[in-house]
Amino acid sequence: MLLNFNMWKSYSVVLVVVAVEYCCALYSKTSDVVELTAANFQDKVVNSDEPWLVEFYAPWCGHCKSLVPEWNKAATALKGIVNVGAVDMTAHQAVGQPYNVRGFPTIKVFGANKKKPTDYQAARTADAITAEALKAATQIVQERLGGKKSGGGGGGSKSSGGSGGGGQKKGSGKDVVELTDANFDELVLGSEDHWLVEFFAPWCGHCKNLAPEWESAATELKGKVKLGALDSTVHTIVAGKYGIRGYPTIKYFAHGRKNGEAEDFTGGRTSGDIVNWAMDKFAETMPPPELLEITSQEVMDKATANPLCVISVLPDILDTGAAGRNKYLDILRDVADQYKKKGWGWVWTSPGQQTALEDSLGMGGFGYPALAIVNVRKQKFSIFKGSFDRDGIYDFLRSISMGRGSTDSLRKLADIKARDPWDGKDGELPEEEDIDLSDFDMDDEGKDEL
Repeated sequence: MLLNFNMWKSYSVVLVVVAVEYCCALYSKTSDVVELTAANFQDKVVNSDEPWLVEFYAPWCGHCKSLVPEWNKAATALKGIVNVGAVDMTAHQAVGQPYNVRGFPTIKVFGANKKKPTDYQAARTADAITAEALKAATQIVQERLGGKKSGGGGGGSKSSGGSGGGGQKKGSGKDVVELTDANFDELVLGSEDHWLVEFFAPWCGHCKNLAPEWESAATELKGKVKLGALDSTVHTIVAGKYGIRGYPTIKYFAHGRKNGEAEDFTGGRTSGDIVNWAMDKFAETMPPPELLEITSQEVMDKATANPLCVISVLPDILDTGAAGRNKYLDILRDVADQYKKKGWGWVWTSPGQQTALEDSLGMGGFGYPALAIVNVRKQKFSIFKGSFDRDGIYDFLRSISMGRGSTDSLRKLADIKARDPWDGKDGELPEEEDIDLSDFDMDDEGKDEL
């Protein structure tokens, strides 16, 4: 958490850390951390003129337990300088209610106006805690020298409430969704969308560095994978459920997830890394692109509206039969599935069905099957000249997608003629016309030729 001390104007400084435990308090009777309760909080803290570090906590909270040794160490170091206390919210919930305590541990600073504490937002180490306490104590001394009154009723700094208030607010990017304990199940677990969720802490430097990359990736992935952010210092129920112990932690929630299952994000921290990792996961659940026969202009327009369009001309049905044609179609479907995250169009036809299209791409001189990849927007195309198999086509498309293949300029893609679709059956030779040769004089024909 980040701590804002600009408005402190009191003699006393109180850091309140709230932690809740099922059966017993986290701090022993011999600890230098003062046990605060509903019975003594008003007198010891609110009505006090002494510097204080005070606490509201929850014993079942893993983060609270991790804080105990550091909090004890800080309390001992600050003894006689700034008081350090703790409130068990499972036993004294009413103490935290006026301060809008929602998550554990919540650490607050009580300044000049004890009724309006500020939030502690620095690191949760003894060194950081004592450093911030000494800064506050120094400010109190300076205010005393300036003649400002002390006590609990003066003006003071504004508390935003909760452990994350006043700190870094993730989810502020227009395409990053702010997640909470209240909306997580509905938005993430109950949705049909794919989600990448960042669990962050406002005081975490790595989280701050990630913020612009996260927002950029959220914009680029819009419509495919949603990106959210959850402040784990405030929304501890969800963070605890997924065992969040370091920041930032990123988890992937795939469409069709069961029982809230999540997968750890293993990519890099740039927007490009995030997008590539997310798209790889998204592609795993995508159906393969549809391989369409070119039967109308509408089919062609739809396919070429994609970034690239793969156009194939398969051998005549009389040359391959249905089995041979289906073999070629299976090859194309398999390669299309491998490239499905590219969002390309995939179409096919057979010789003589769309001759103008073949001519515009110069496909007639290579025999059949033939394949070309087209970028209508850039008016570029490239012809595949290798063996028509999975590996050959895959490598050709890979080279083109990486900008390494040779391309030619495309003046205009020819218009499409409406055709009936293939019926899936073997081809049939046309019936031969019977010719009556009874009146044909072979001898006379031979004499004429001579």
